[in-house]
Amino acid sequence: MNIYAVRAMYAFEMARTARTLMQSIVAPVISTSLYFIVFGSAIGSRMPTVGGVSYGAFIVPGLIMLSLLTQSISNASFGIYFPKFTGTIYELLSAPVSTLEIVVSYVGAAATKSIILGLIILATATLFVPLRVDHPLWMLAFLFLTAVTFSLVGFIIGIWANGFEKLQVVPLVIVTPLTFLGGSFYSIGMLPPFWRTVALFNPVVYLISGFRWSFYGVAEVGVGISLIVTLAFFLVSLIIVGWIFKTGYRLKT
Repeated sequence: MNIYAVRAMYAFEMARTARTLMQSIVAPVISTSLYFIVFGSAIGSRMPTVGGVSYGAFIVPGLIMLSLLTQSISNASFGIYFPKFTGTIYELLSAPVSTLEIVVSYVGAAATKSIILGLIILATATLFVPLRVDHPLWMLAFLFLTAVTFSLVGFIIGIWANGFEKLQVVPLVIVTPLTFLGGSFYSIGMLPPFWRTVALFNPVVYLISGFRWSFYGVAEVGVGISLIVTLAFFLVSLIIVGWIFKTGYRLKT
């Protein structure tokens, strides 16, 4: 692997974060903090505990996951779409770098930004609600795996999109609703049996459930199942990215 090329592309993408600090870091942290204030402090203080955890603390993993999913997709999709838009993608494709090096650089930078954002939001949450992390290593593992997986999804979206408006279609129309319906603000165990079964077809349920288990040791579905679903989603995304570079889909036209 050409480490120098990977380092250069990775550094370029990370430098873009410094230039857009307000949009990349500050805005998501402020918007998530409002959720903590409204749902955690104001409403949460008047609600019973969920699985032995205060409501304000219960929603923290779901809110972190919401920001992680949307920001991973946005960072990766814009990162690869902009070279397509400006035409510099052809210089990248003709350079002496492999497909693996391109993917590692762009996806790695997007995932790094999302992980940093997730950790900042986690630190911010401690200012508003009582918080504990029972399994810190598993928490970091779920955080890393989810960030990388959805950065791959964003990479795919950035190649597929042929306009700036399409970059926001999947995060706004698909990912955000699935996250809200995936147990960010409630336990799916509270749902009637029929809707609980329907919710299990939502892949985000498994991401949030596994991540929440790493905090409080409570989960709507088995931790092993959550990990398997996440890994399966990662592998599918990786296969699609490999197919894109093999066929040149929307890269060489």
